Amino acid sequence: MKTVGLTGGIGSGKTTVAQMFKDLGVPVYNSDDAGKRLMAQNSNVKTAIVKLLGAKAYTGQELNTKYIAEKVFNDAELLQKLNKIVHPAVKNDFKLWIKDQNTPYVIQEAAILFENGSYTFFDDMILVQAPKKIRIARVKERDNVSEKDILERMQHQWSYSKKKKLADFVILNNKLSDTVLQVNKVHDQLIKKYS
Repeated sequence: MKTVGLTGGIGSGKTTVAQMFKDLGVPVYNSDDAGKRLMAQNSNVKTAIVKLLGAKAYTGQELNTKYIAEKVFNDAELLQKLNKIVHPAVKNDFKLWIKDQNTPYVIQEAAILFENGSYTFFDDMILVQAPKKIRIARVKERDNVSEKDILERMQHQWSYSKKKKLADFVILNNKLSDTVLQVNKVHDQLIKKYS
């Protein structure tokens, strides 16, 4: 079975595009959801996070996402250490998940597949892109955060031009009706390629 990475900068609309692929019958693994699940339920991951960030990383059995975000988003070194705990656990979980799928290809949706080097694992890479203004507006509405916070998060991600060089497909997610057409086209190309 072939694996396809789906990535894009914050606010680009990765999840919207991922849902469009799901609607076409493609199994999609959401790395953010998996990461949160593993951080909340996997005892090895939890122990490592408490060791790194302290007991406040959890409120009872619940993940304290606000505390963790405040700790890591302004500390690149700490964020990197947290990623070194979570990313390998997600990678293993994805490999187990693949075994339960039965389609020509599956998609893993994740924000930083290029930045963390894991893009090399995939047969193809899809990059979702949208203009910066639109991305900022989407994240403001979705996460109820300031533009300053969004721009700080964007600094942790590669530029579009750098990602584009490594992508096999680029989907411009400005207008939903256009995005649907692009997703259908990419899906058709992947089915032909992998059949």
